[in-house]
Amino acid sequence: MTTIEDYASIVGQDAVNELYSLAERSQDKCVQNINSTSVGGGVAELLSRLIPLFKQLGVDVNWDVIKGDERFFGITKKFHNALQGFDANITDEDLAYFLEINQMNAEMIDFYGDITFIHDPQPIALIEKKGNNGSKWVWRCHIDLTEPQMRPLNFLKQYIGQYDCAILSNKKYLQRTLGTTQRIISPSIDPLSEKNKELSDGTIASVLNRFEIDYDRPIVTQISRFDKLKNPCGVIDAYKEVKRDIDCQLVLAGGGATDDPEGPGILEKVNREAESDTDIHVIDLPPTSDLEVNALQRASTVVLQNSIKEGFGLTVTEALWKAKPVIASAVGGIPLQINHNQSGILTNSFEDTVYYLKKLLLEPDYARRLGINGRANVKNNFLITRHIRECLMLFISLYDESYESSIKRVAPKGLEELPKMTCEVI
Repeated sequence: MTTIEDYASIVGQDAVNELYSLAERSQDKCVQNINSTSVGGGVAELLSRLIPLFKQLGVDVNWDVIKGDERFFGITKKFHNALQGFDANITDEDLAYFLEINQMNAEMIDFYGDITFIHDPQPIALIEKKGNNGSKWVWRCHIDLTEPQMRPLNFLKQYIGQYDCAILSNKKYLQRTLGTTQRIISPSIDPLSEKNKELSDGTIASVLNRFEIDYDRPIVTQISRFDKLKNPCGVIDAYKEVKRDIDCQLVLAGGGATDDPEGPGILEKVNREAESDTDIHVIDLPPTSDLEVNALQRASTVVLQNSIKEGFGLTVTEALWKAKPVIASAVGGIPLQINHNQSGILTNSFEDTVYYLKKLLLEPDYARRLGINGRANVKNNFLITRHIRECLMLFISLYDESYESSIKRVAPKGLEELPKMTCEVI
């Protein structure tokens, strides 16, 4: 089992000692996380890694999952798309059913936390169970709110305003009229997890052999859920354009989440687009495939993240940590992680993606330098120890007004400034 002390070899003993010191101030508090799925997607992955480490620090952090049917998750997918700026026909009947399922869960769930973390829109209306017992409620939004559709956001605001605090992933997502304090806490990866730990060459080769991928030719990879906002068909188009000039293979690997009903249809479309080329490997992975994801990323020559919208993009973080050259869309939280032409490549068009993919495949020394810098940026800013530190600081501030007043603020009132990011340049 991974222990807190194991991270000292990566981030230093002082950083680990600080976690113990901060945790002492929250050991009398119980924290309850509530989200919509226990498997699939970034939220479930984050919680599965964070919670055991909090418990090692002596902080009682727990996790509960709401229940919902296909209709409910179809409606919440509409919310997800609308908050990211896409038209979504959310009807009055949809809103009524959304609240009905929230009310059903409110009656079923035991609310025991001194601090209750509600993740994303699916369980947002549970705030009506807050009561007057002195507990603190936090809404954690993992979605890109740069250009939200206002009608669904205004609907959600009546609930967001009842929370003690809203946590966003990116300063760009700030909304001046949410009605509550806002702070920035970016997501993170666990460098010691099955998905991110070092692997032997033999382990990597065995995974490639299982999926019939040729280790001796360049491999271009995108790892993501099969979601239209990840634009997997656009990846296929870029690969086909590049392959006119450079022999390479494409890996599109990922899976789905129980709260995303659109996934199977997108996977079917991707398979149709790929069926004429045996060098395109479409791999539908179950949620337990962390080793396979790790191996595929480590085997890759270049990693893509061709998203149209992206709340943060943990698959980018994972690939950067493995010192892989990454080409990613300049959307959402991705520019937080990549300094263009320094720690990776940011693109704004199909033509950009094709150009830089050719460049990285033809210039391995350039690609290697980008990868080294990308890993340094993740080490400095996006590892799980930083995430735990900021969560502990939040827990303390919710109950300690003097500690709260010491946090530097920027407009709008209540936002904690994101720590300055650093990147080793070579």
